[in-house]
Amino acid sequence: MKNIEIQVRRKPRQSRARITQEALMESFVRLLAERSANEITIREITDLAGVGLGTFYEYFSKKEDLIALTIHQHVKNNAESLKSYAQSQYELSTNLEFSEYLQQVIHFQLQEIQAQQFLWAQSFLLERQVSSIESYQKSYAMMVQMWQSILKPFIQKNEQLQQMSLNVQRLCYGFVSQTLLMQPEFSDWQVLEEDIIQTMKHLICIKE
Repeated sequence: MKNIEIQVRRKPRQSRARITQEALMESFVRLLAERSANEITIREITDLAGVGLGTFYEYFSKKEDLIALTIHQHVKNNAESLKSYAQSQYELSTNLEFSEYLQQVIHFQLQEIQAQQFLWAQSFLLERQVSSIESYQKSYAMMVQMWQSILKPFIQKNEQLQQMSLNVQRLCYGFVSQTLLMQPEFSDWQVLEEDIIQTMKHLICIKE
């Protein structure tokens, strides 16, 4: 597969249309658990989703567009979940130290990824096969913005906030994506978390 941009023919403005698009993405994910993306046909996706081929082509021009959107939505859901968790942790404590706060958020992120390890491993792999550089940059920027929202209560200077958020994303994404690309069935998550935290303390000067 060559790199392409996401080509969504019709954005789902109505709830019924949105449900149909989500059903197509969910069907692809379910089939992905059985075999590789290359072997999955559009017909199989639509049959499992309970829609016709014509409905598929109302939203997507090809299978790769569905895959790219599925990956983007997966990343977006993770970002929203992390922001909600971080906000709840910040609101629950009035004297939470920055280092403890950040470590709790990273721990939660790794738990979320581990809970859907197969899907994340496949997403990192497919991302390199079907996503254009523009799509990749969009998802990466979304995650950096997520970290800015999470770290903002502790970092007042905008330039420092941007750099810190970028560094945290570089570390978390790099450690996790490279680990799952090389070892899709990786199991030593506690060691990985410790490695991320220790590296972060050295690179962005988190104080004990």
